[in-house]
Amino acid sequence: MYDIVTFGEAMIRLTPPDKKRLEQTESFDAVAGGGEFNVAIGGKRLGLETAWVSALPNNPLGYLVRNKAREQGVDTQHIVWHEGERVGLYFLEVGSAPRPNSVMYDRAHSAISNLQPGEVDWDKVFAGSKVFHTSGITPALSPNCTQVTANALAAAKKNGLFVSYDLNYRKRLWTLEEAAAAQEPMMANVDLLITTEDDANEVFGHQGEPGDVARELKERFDLTACAITLRRIDTVWTGGWTSIIYADKLYEDITYDLENADRVGGGDAFSAGCLFGWLTFGDWEQALKYGNAFSAIKHSIPGDYHWGTREETERIMKAAGEKLRFKIQR
Repeated sequence: MYDIVTFGEAMIRLTPPDKKRLEQTESFDAVAGGGEFNVAIGGKRLGLETAWVSALPNNPLGYLVRNKAREQGVDTQHIVWHEGERVGLYFLEVGSAPRPNSVMYDRAHSAISNLQPGEVDWDKVFAGSKVFHTSGITPALSPNCTQVTANALAAAKKNGLFVSYDLNYRKRLWTLEEAAAAQEPMMANVDLLITTEDDANEVFGHQGEPGDVARELKERFDLTACAITLRRIDTVWTGGWTSIIYADKLYEDITYDLENADRVGGGDAFSAGCLFGWLTFGDWEQALKYGNAFSAIKHSIPGDYHWGTREETERIMKAAGEKLRFKIQR
């Protein structure tokens, strides 16, 4: 039924305008966002059929989050609605050198953290679908979310889906020891592992050249492929983006120079673009190129999720490295 099914939390992001401090601001810009939520939207904007599975409170803030996914064409019929609970919040304070961006979370006891095994009919969700994507944020939310995530991964494999997993370690949610103990068994049901150099080292103890680390993780967990995203940070607002994939061999791509409007969601955009490339072309080189270009564009767009298109992504891919790539598009 779906090209991509994602599962995870979405929160409401509150950002003071004009780079104000949290204690200084008199108003907030509000947007919805979350790792798997962002991937579902990114995949849809590239032309895939996507669904996002989560739990939300049956109140106006829950509807706000649901409505943002629906606006983008993401199927939300599998959301579990809880009474008397809440949407998680996070506050993004936008910096400017020498002050970095900073994030403060208010997500404890959110609706999804109370999701129980059996509340989602995974066989129904996965029937006829192709890819399942989730991340290490979801099992970190609570012990029951750990179990629900493990159940979802097992059900996805049982139903013949290709499973994508973004390691995405969050130290404010659990310890490294907890993250490793919970997620290592999950890797038995993962086909594509997406991670950063730091997360690969901290959670699974692999360090070295990115290509070597990706190969080691692929072999250790018997993966189909492992992707490592590589972000270069020059200043708060400038940097670079590329990634590598190790599958049957090592795949590499160019590095995109960035002028960041918003770094949040860049990794999610890579996941969406990578899965689009793999589903559309069945080729890891194309998966990598689409993932990197789609992510590079996301860095230029404010907000958590992507507002780009396949056509724009392909134009950026074609123009990569050309001096005229920044000409006004008329």
